[in-house]
Amino acid sequence: MPVPLKPESIPKYMSQLDVPPVYDPVITTDPVTGATTHDYTVDASEFQQQVLPPGFPMTTVWGYGGMIKDPATGQHIPFRNSPGATFEAVRGIPVNVQWINNLTGPHLLPVDPTLHWADPNNFGMPMPPFQPFPPGYPQAQSPVPIVPHLHGGENESASDGHPDAWFTAGEILKGPGFVKSRYTYYNTQEPTTLWYHDHALGITRINVLMGLAGFSLLRDPGNPLDQPSSVLPQGKYEIPIVIQDRSFNTDGSFNFPAAGINPNIHPYWLPEFFGNTIMVNGKVWPNLNVERRQYRLRLLNGSNARFYNLKFSNKMPFVQIGGDGGYLPKPVTLSELLIAPGERFDVLVDFSLLAPGTKIILANDAKAPFPMGSPPDPKTVGQIMQFTVLTEAAVPPPKLPAILNTVTPLVANVPNRTLTLVEIMGPAGPTMVTLNGQKWAAPVSELPRVGSTEIWELVNLTADAHPIHLHLVQFQVVSRQPINVNKYNKDWLAINGAPPFMFTPSVLPVIPYLQGKPAGPAPNEMGWKDTVQVFPGEVTKIAVRYAPQNAPSGTAPGTNLYPFDPSAGPGYVWHCHILDHEDNEMMRPYHVTT
Repeated sequence: MPVPLKPESIPKYMSQLDVPPVYDPVITTDPVTGATTHDYTVDASEFQQQVLPPGFPMTTVWGYGGMIKDPATGQHIPFRNSPGATFEAVRGIPVNVQWINNLTGPHLLPVDPTLHWADPNNFGMPMPPFQPFPPGYPQAQSPVPIVPHLHGGENESASDGHPDAWFTAGEILKGPGFVKSRYTYYNTQEPTTLWYHDHALGITRINVLMGLAGFSLLRDPGNPLDQPSSVLPQGKYEIPIVIQDRSFNTDGSFNFPAAGINPNIHPYWLPEFFGNTIMVNGKVWPNLNVERRQYRLRLLNGSNARFYNLKFSNKMPFVQIGGDGGYLPKPVTLSELLIAPGERFDVLVDFSLLAPGTKIILANDAKAPFPMGSPPDPKTVGQIMQFTVLTEAAVPPPKLPAILNTVTPLVANVPNRTLTLVEIMGPAGPTMVTLNGQKWAAPVSELPRVGSTEIWELVNLTADAHPIHLHLVQFQVVSRQPINVNKYNKDWLAINGAPPFMFTPSVLPVIPYLQGKPAGPAPNEMGWKDTVQVFPGEVTKIAVRYAPQNAPSGTAPGTNLYPFDPSAGPGYVWHCHILDHEDNEMMRPYHVTT
């Protein structure tokens, strides 16, 4: 049996941070229209990678592979890694990606067949007593289904990575939502930091933990901030950084729990996975050597469940310029930054005032689960990575524009939508977490009309903060306000009964239960978002428009301004981005109507 590796035994900052290379597309131009497209072929496969510091065994990972440009020769060469290479997309130029599943072996982590999951073999749900893992259930462990999702993208649902659109190696078996494996991304939205990751129903948490994730950066040549003359750091001074927590065994393999807290209900599923080490860009506790100048860090929380409250050990400030959906209206100076799973923050860090040889730590003090769990061990998961300042002459940062972006507030043109976040408890803790008390398989109840703008009132009746993510759209945070949770929950249960439901529950208006005054979004939430932190005991309001970001204000319901039909295909989903929750009912389908 594998032996857990103690995180205290892993030396920190021995590995240099890896910066993922960029996929090299095949560029085609239509001879008649002159329209350009970028085409890629990307596969998911299993291989070994040096994740732990040198001297430790390599780790078997899953990662994405494709063609990159050899920096020495300029030749088109293959590359695979976890995280995968980065897509560099250009606003207005469509991208086609042929996704290939090359995972031919069994899953290395426990597939829990008691969850509602892809189940390519139609194995069904076993009954207790359950088989321990390993070996688990061979009919569930193989073959491995995957489906890629471009998180934050405005895309047709057939190219969105719907959880039921999974496919196995060779596309021998396909999910009920499968349409195609060659996806088209239109890239008509604002320039921003996106990311791609696996999204297969019921196994997202273990597919992503194995390594199926990567960045996609969308740039706009028409935006001064994206041009070669931009005041923002470029080239080697712009670095995408994905933070993920992991645990390991002494043989280098990932250590993932194989026993659930309610083992007679779900033999392997846990409410949240929290690793005991921190991995950045596929390296455990790396170091980055930096010149004495400003850097642009594209931060992504790619963890299953862990929130991070990031701050520098020397307490130096930094500037946030962007969020999930693009540039903020104004730069925001911060001393700490809370980032939830799935969120992206675009920040500027100035190292020019630091003396050569200075070493600073990017630290974390967020509790797990957030916000009422245990504080992080300052010797392990309380540290993210190290920055070491080199000896070059200092280069002062250029002055930023006072205004970075224009974000017109959305105005609702249809009634509000009230939705609850509800935990279902078992003998030893949660057995599932739900949206509006409904299971994934309940009839679709969110049917927004294209062109409409809705206010979603998210009522968090649980003890955890949940990062709620909506596919297709970028939205705006409106407000947060405390609510009398106990009274609201009691009255909601009285009119609906105890969840989980296979029907749409009756709506209980929130106004009589609200307390205090609403608080507007934080300055660094003033831009576009696709993932919002929904805190316990609060109603979080977001304004959601079913139209492109660049749609004019006042778009009327029934007006389709997308370059595709959003009502076609398998539809979209909204879910908690704590992947362990998403995999166990905290995800719901929704369909856009015309």
